[in-house]
Amino acid sequence: MKKALLLFFPLLLLLLTACGGSEKDEPTPPATPFELTNITIGDKQNLATFEKVSTAAVFVLEFSDAVDGATVTANIQLKKGETVVAVGTNVDGKKITITPSSILTTFADYKLIINSGLKSAAGMLITTGKVYTVKTGMDDSDKFPRITDEELLTKVQQQTFKYFWDLGAANSGMARERNGWSDIVTTGGTGFGVMAMVVASERDFVSRAQALGRVQKIVTFLDERCVKYRGAYAHWIKDADGSTAPFSDKDNGGDLVETALLFQGLLTARAYFDGASAEETKLRDDITRLWEAIEWDWYRKNGGDQLIWHWSLDYGWDINMGVGGWNEALIVYVLAASSPTHTIPKEVYDKGWAHNGSIRNGQKFYGLELPLGDDMGGPLFFAHYSFLGINPKDLSDTYAADYWLQNKNHSLIHYNYCKENPKKYAGYGENCWGLTACDGNDGYNAHSPTNDKGVIAPTAALSSFPYTPEESMKALHYYYYKIGDKIWKDYGFVDAFNLTAQWYDKETLAIDQGPIIGMIENHRTGLLWNLFMSIPEVKVGMKKLGFESPNL
Repeated sequence: MKKALLLFFPLLLLLLTACGGSEKDEPTPPATPFELTNITIGDKQNLATFEKVSTAAVFVLEFSDAVDGATVTANIQLKKGETVVAVGTNVDGKKITITPSSILTTFADYKLIINSGLKSAAGMLITTGKVYTVKTGMDDSDKFPRITDEELLTKVQQQTFKYFWDLGAANSGMARERNGWSDIVTTGGTGFGVMAMVVASERDFVSRAQALGRVQKIVTFLDERCVKYRGAYAHWIKDADGSTAPFSDKDNGGDLVETALLFQGLLTARAYFDGASAEETKLRDDITRLWEAIEWDWYRKNGGDQLIWHWSLDYGWDINMGVGGWNEALIVYVLAASSPTHTIPKEVYDKGWAHNGSIRNGQKFYGLELPLGDDMGGPLFFAHYSFLGINPKDLSDTYAADYWLQNKNHSLIHYNYCKENPKKYAGYGENCWGLTACDGNDGYNAHSPTNDKGVIAPTAALSSFPYTPEESMKALHYYYYKIGDKIWKDYGFVDAFNLTAQWYDKETLAIDQGPIIGMIENHRTGLLWNLFMSIPEVKVGMKKLGFESPNL
């Protein structure tokens, strides 16, 4: 009996110990982890990368537990690059609302950083840090009150005209190369400016007498003060005394393309100021005398088959750049053929300009046939400079059956290219399109679909108004209403901008401002086309080159 009891008690003790240990060692249920459960930025939710976010967006973060507000500032940051963006934060239990102190930059990249030091009110660290990429889009609010489209077109023409009127150089009245330049004036840009004065007179931005006086001032300076090179003028001229300002190392003489752009404007003014008064008669006579003094045939370089761009007293033909192929310089051959004193034969046009037909293209881009020029068309100023005066409507010759189709499709190729936006630049699309020679954040360049650096120049789409009225109006609305706070200035739109780089030009250029005024007017009334195509010498010259048009 005693032995049995001795065996029973250890067994009982073992059972009691086992039961007690079971109660004591039962695992504690794990605490709920502290984590981010929801993130909303603007109207978008729970994405790794938030794109096209409103510049006025508010950030709302929701967590699994109440947040320790003391740990928020050090552990939640909004950065643009390496710069911390100032924000206001409101902690409300499980929710944090983050409001940037100022609106975000358009088309910019930000990072929302949530560090692992963030704690719950109970002291639990967040399970893991997070980094969200935030890409802003447009601040698409209107920057100016809405007006009718016709009022807007007039406003653009009138404001842009101030570049030529208010900034006309003191001695010459000619157009400054840029708004920031005081002494250097530009020959081709002055031609555009003279055409702008014709428009301004017709639209009563200035009186007819005022416009006449300014054009006469320019013509008198060209006649009496400027150095001439066989009747042609240099690219850049010093306003102080009419001497030549070199454009480059050996470019210190006559520039035939600039001269042609100048006289496209002056001959248009001669046709416009057709009154019998002594003042208008004198202007016409002066322009005719300067026009007939240009030795276009000299610029054939010893009777060659191509016109040469430059000739210098110091360097002769050293630059040796022919004017040919499809570019902005068709007006050179038209005026050379039209000259009553120093004309050229048709074969110079055929061989020098058209390269015996090799300027033809004929391929399709975005389903649009391009009759002439390089693939994709090149920069859009090719469709503008010569066509401020030359009317491409119903115009044909041996090389193109329809010059209107050429310029329209060139413009639409740019439009479609920017809609496609193969390089994914900020802002490109149906409302922001057109590439041309202009300033850029990396310097001046001839931008085009095959040389695209993210730079848009307002002149590209706006000077295409005759060819693409709907697409150009979309662009105008965008430039004025949506980003006008950045690019609409004293002399119209700045020369260019790059939304990817958040770069906005501070300057305007004569050669880009002028076509805006003139081509919008050709779209609205055909004024400049009607004047230029009515010039008797031009009719003769264009027919000589084989052009056909009801306007001839």
